[in-house]
Amino acid sequence: MAGKKIGLQSIAYNNPPQIASWASIVGPMEGKGPFGSQFDWVMEDYLFGTRSYEEAEGKMLKEALRLAAHKQGLQEREIEVVLAGDFLNQSQASNYAGRELSRPFLGIYGACTTLVEGMILAGMLIDGSFYDCVAVGAVSHYHTAERQLRLPIELGGGKLASAQWPVTGAGAVILQRLRDQPRITVATIGRVVEGERPGVSDLGAAVASAAADTLITHFKDLGRGPDYYDLIVTGDLGKLGSALMEELCLVAGYYLGEKYTDCGIEIYDKEQNILAGGRGCGSLAAMACGPYLNNLTAGKMRRFLLVGTGAMMVEQGGSIPGIAHAVAIETG
Repeated sequence: MAGKKIGLQSIAYNNPPQIASWASIVGPMEGKGPFGSQFDWVMEDYLFGTRSYEEAEGKMLKEALRLAAHKQGLQEREIEVVLAGDFLNQSQASNYAGRELSRPFLGIYGACTTLVEGMILAGMLIDGSFYDCVAVGAVSHYHTAERQLRLPIELGGGKLASAQWPVTGAGAVILQRLRDQPRITVATIGRVVEGERPGVSDLGAAVASAAADTLITHFKDLGRGPDYYDLIVTGDLGKLGSALMEELCLVAGYYLGEKYTDCGIEIYDKEQNILAGGRGCGSLAAMACGPYLNNLTAGKMRRFLLVGTGAMMVEQGGSIPGIAHAVAIETG
């Protein structure tokens, strides 16, 4: 049997899938941030040569997947299956991209955990010898996220200081059976956890308990601590959520310290006035498929833990449950 379960919620891959290539696309605001030069493509405007923001989001994902494939010298037809997702109803942007690519397609939805969830599943498909080449992608767009999930731009509503800015970004990876490439060694599948603080203006804090739960479980399942990794990265907890998550881990006996950061905090400069940080599928997707994997292959780190964090939000007036999944990516 390929792979094995470890502890309560973790798995190890017997034949670790290799991250053969990756690509990232971001919007104008993200391109002005501290990592602007490390993204493959910075959009000039939010429409990206299309008629609507929804079409633009689909095009972002399509181009990120294509670029990741071309970096590895692959034709699109050589991708055996695509796993992708986004924020929109019926995964609209991902289905647009899937239609254009015309490859076998599995739409997934894990809110802001989507890329990590896809990497876990793709790793299983490769480790289980079902496929040899799998593409994974995720995307979010500022205008579509605000329209569907929060405050439509047309209303002109203000934001609280605890609110986060939806990231316009896409990221894609190609997983293959290779050697001498970054590999996904283990994964921890998270539980749906009740949020600490409900509210669309404080989503990072609402998901913090889920992130802490997954991290603590990961450390216990694998018998390792934060020091095993050069870097531990969450997707989009933002300033408030990150602080709360660190506190919850510390209570459980795990001090993260300088080993830890959050994509939603890192993707923007302080001068950009993005309140509590960035949020969205594209936050982790763009940062992971840009700066972090670039740093890994440049030898700036050897092991990092990528933790996707998602608010499983339904507009029914209840609390906001969260979920987090983690993958360990290693070289050497």
